[in-house]
Amino acid sequence: MDWIVTIAIGFVAGILGRFLMPGKNVRGCIITTILGVGGAAVGRFVAEKVGIDPGAAGSAWDIRSMAVSVAGVMVILLIYRVIVGARGR
Repeated sequence: MDWIVTIAIGFVAGILGRFLMPGKNVRGCIITTILGVGGAAVGRFVAEKVGIDPGAAGSAWDIRSMAVSVAGVMVILLIYRVIVGARGR
């Protein structure tokens, strides 16, 4: 049952992250969910390395875990845009 919560949080984090970084982004519900789950993992990793308690990022809903997940989504989107932008030139 825990994986269902992770997927739901990932989907919401993916939507929020894409909303906060307007522009040309990858599209689709499945990609948004994968982006959100990956963002939760990246956000948790970075938060732990910086010394911030990320809460239960990606596995339970609270404001801390959602903020860390959305920040991770934004990092992934930024990296995606740098890679695609460099390839397009």
